[in-house]
Amino acid sequence: MMQKNTVYFVGSGPGDPELITIKAKRLLENADIVIYSGSLLNHEILNFAKKEANLFDAAKLDRNEIYEILRDSTKKGKLAIRFHDGDPGIFSTIREQIDRLEKDGLYCKVIPGITSLLGAAASMNLELTLPGITQTIIITRAEFRTAVPDREKISELSKHGATMAFYLSVHLLDRVIEELLKGGIYNNQTPVAIVYKATWDEEKIVKGTIETISKKVKENRIVKTALIIVGDVISPKEYEFSKVYDSQFTHGFRKNKEKTS
Repeated sequence: MMQKNTVYFVGSGPGDPELITIKAKRLLENADIVIYSGSLLNHEILNFAKKEANLFDAAKLDRNEIYEILRDSTKKGKLAIRFHDGDPGIFSTIREQIDRLEKDGLYCKVIPGITSLLGAAASMNLELTLPGITQTIIITRAEFRTAVPDREKISELSKHGATMAFYLSVHLLDRVIEELLKGGIYNNQTPVAIVYKATWDEEKIVKGTIETISKKVKENRIVKTALIIVGDVISPKEYEFSKVYDSQFTHGFRKNKEKTS
């Protein structure tokens, strides 16, 4: 149910229009004002918006203009949504938007979406947390114009040997590779996948290793709108079976079948 005096921050999913949630689609269909991430969103999804809706491309607006549109339209009783690519909880700037709107007495509600990492993993049939390989996923980005804390530098994070996913970083791939090797866990043969526009019709998947991936990405002319995924889960040589479904494993819903037979 849509609430009055509320600004909605809505995740659009990774790109495939069929991967938008039912709740997000319903909000988009009823919205009077839609501010969308024009540089990243699959514009086909905007076809769900009603014809009379006012659409604004956030790429052409600054934060104050976005804030004023959301604030003024909501106070006038209109349904306004900030339509984010992927999931609003990852690299989306929702915190700074919500804090300011709430100070003005407006309510804010976040509607989650499928993030591009999960869309990319699905496209490759990947299990990102594979027993015997890693139980951890690190989501980060390369440092360039926006700094990151020293403890979160790629060379430090790579010491875990976990599955790593880099958003907003494919144009800095050579730098990412250099930093990955400094951690001492990954090596030239560590698998890497670059997924361009995950789940879109234009999706392109390029696989290689830390040693070969840069050349392959340049050959495919991928410079933006792509994820970097690093780790042995991409091409595992060996892995363990899950204990949860082992016939000898007892848990709250099933007893060891060998003991009961």
